[in-house]
Amino acid sequence: MRRRTLLSASLGLGALAGLAGIAGVGSLPDFSQPNTGDAGDIGLTLHTGSDLAFGTTVTIKVLHGDAVSAQAAIQAALREVKKIDGLMSVHQERSQVFVLNRHGFVDAPDDHLLYVLAFAQQLSRLTAGAFDITVQPLWRAFSEARSRGALPAPDQIAAAKALVDWGQVDTRRQQVRLRTAGMAITLNGLAQGYAVDLALAALQTRGIRHALLDTGEFGAIGSKSAGQAWALGIGSPRQADAIVARVRMDGRKVATSGDYATVFSSDFVHHHIFDPASGDSSPALASVTVVAPTGILADGLSTAFMVMGAERAFALAAQLPDVDLMLITKNGSIRKTAGFPELQV
Repeated sequence: MRRRTLLSASLGLGALAGLAGIAGVGSLPDFSQPNTGDAGDIGLTLHTGSDLAFGTTVTIKVLHGDAVSAQAAIQAALREVKKIDGLMSVHQERSQVFVLNRHGFVDAPDDHLLYVLAFAQQLSRLTAGAFDITVQPLWRAFSEARSRGALPAPDQIAAAKALVDWGQVDTRRQQVRLRTAGMAITLNGLAQGYAVDLALAALQTRGIRHALLDTGEFGAIGSKSAGQAWALGIGSPRQADAIVARVRMDGRKVATSGDYATVFSSDFVHHHIFDPASGDSSPALASVTVVAPTGILADGLSTAFMVMGAERAFALAAQLPDVDLMLITKNGSIRKTAGFPELQV
């Protein structure tokens, strides 16, 4: 869970097309949404819905003139979110990711799984391996050690690290296979962002022009009211109730990754975002917030940038259309790209 990106009630809550243009994913769909206008229409009222997915509460807020239509759209969007969670959870025994990790292969992979796996491979190439879905053995090693009140021994880290290699995921239409016994994947760095993309598309298909969606990552269309954008508060990685920046939702999607979400040591040195090159957590950053044209890209880049560190992250972001970021170092300093849509209040 990444709950330090907060819906800011005081503000009214409120790249790349699927990576295809940069990394040659080819036929992957375009989830970037156009600005759908200003919510100055007479008769619009706020409607909300929520459900549990990805280990958190997913919330959707829409402005619409008809309550029945609004709730139907919200439920359709929530079904999209639940579907992705059901396919890509590492915990649910019926998920295709769970089956893949348990048996080393999964037959008849769902189109959504194939999409996200193809995206993951391209993002791994783009980030020179900083993003890697096969880090799950490291998670297992650290989680098992934590249950004993310890950190894994160097040889345990080395053994887990030997199983990390994004190039060893064999993705075919009929079957996805892990080429080395003991490998396992996690799509936690992509699935919530992808769910944002699908859910917003479902809302728009049903005539919704103004909405804010929170799956743990965020997306919005339209606006909250006449002249007032949807907005988010970006939380401090060290003070749970403190907001360090407010972000105007400008049609792009927002994702935050941080060293606080799951920790393996009280000093935040060891946490759930693993550097595939070292087998441990990257040392410099406390959190990264990415704004990008799609949720899946924002989600993946926020993880990758945590691993890459400030200089490499800023250098890559400068090459990607409509991608901006804000990072917070472990000593509390904040850096932002020039285009980061911070809301001045």
